[in-house]
Amino acid sequence: MQNWLLPEYIQDMLPDEAWRVEQMRAQFLELLRRHGYQLVVPPLLEYSESLLIDDSADMDLRSFKLVDQLSGRTLALRADITPQVARIDAHLLNRQGVARLCYAGSVLHTQPAGLMRTRELLQIGAELYGHSGLESDLEIQQLMLQSLALLGINDVHLDLGHVGVFRALVSHAGLDRELEGELFTALQSKDRAALQSLAQVLDATLRNALLALPALYGNCAEVLARARQVLPEYAGMTAALDDLQSISGKLQPLVSSVGIDLADLRGYHYHSGMVFAAYHAGSHDAIALGGRYDDLGKSFGRARAATGFSMDLRQLYRLLPPQTGKPGVCAPHLDAAALRDKIAQLRASGETVVVDLLGDAALRRELQCDRELVLRDGVWQVVGL
Repeated sequence: MQNWLLPEYIQDMLPDEAWRVEQMRAQFLELLRRHGYQLVVPPLLEYSESLLIDDSADMDLRSFKLVDQLSGRTLALRADITPQVARIDAHLLNRQGVARLCYAGSVLHTQPAGLMRTRELLQIGAELYGHSGLESDLEIQQLMLQSLALLGINDVHLDLGHVGVFRALVSHAGLDRELEGELFTALQSKDRAALQSLAQVLDATLRNALLALPALYGNCAEVLARARQVLPEYAGMTAALDDLQSISGKLQPLVSSVGIDLADLRGYHYHSGMVFAAYHAGSHDAIALGGRYDDLGKSFGRARAATGFSMDLRQLYRLLPPQTGKPGVCAPHLDAAALRDKIAQLRASGETVVVDLLGDAALRRELQCDRELVLRDGVWQVVGL
């Protein structure tokens, strides 16, 4: 057995990627700090019931589980940090007003989340609790787009959706949970044949509305205009469409394009309002996801209005052009006070100084230096290699 092999869809980060990703993480957190977001660091491991969102079978399937040797209870490795942050807001901070929280940490998935994806993501994100208005939705979406631009991800397309549209339809009809789940699956996969078959038992108004949803995607103005024509004015429907119209107009200057997809129900089991996803030509999958999830805190005994977004830094890194670090200065391995002082001075100024312990000129290129320290006229000087 080759003990240097890693499990499928698990990869090391080598120096160029590791330094770049760490720089991206620092840039992201500094942007969030300047907007008043406070950093939290939840544990990688928790009791499984704390990490599994109610009625979310996909979260259960994505989570690695093991038995705690101390308590005998089932533990899970987190597949998403959002539930942990909701727990922190609900029980540890216990604030009554608005709370802005951010995070950056590894999550593990039992299966890769998409084509060419790793099962160990470096998830970063921001969550805003305690405000239910469009202002907080807009703040979170703008921060997501600003974060992508700051990290060097341009030419982004943003898709907006609203689970309130589908919820308005199924709530009006009073559908049982099984049929609702089957309709959700058909809509999410845009399987029109399955949707048509399932909708046969429904009244004509609801059936026609559900069959119209998969085609209601594309240009914001056109989609919203068609939606108002073909969807019934059930409770919550008009409000959802109004929200989408208001937000889409405010986001246009920040992205290459904004679209609407009324059949996008990702996270339907815990999202409660507007949802959004950012796309880039360099990725098969969405590069950032988010939405409103006002009911998530119920799992922890304290529901709070909430909205947020998350991204995977390792996925974003692959969209950036190659970049190598600034070459350093090679220093000889000598016990000389003047040399030590010169090395300390260069490092204090921001230079990378690498001491050549082996002194082998043939191996020097591995040190990634383009200059060296040499003693000339009694003074240590930096010269090109």
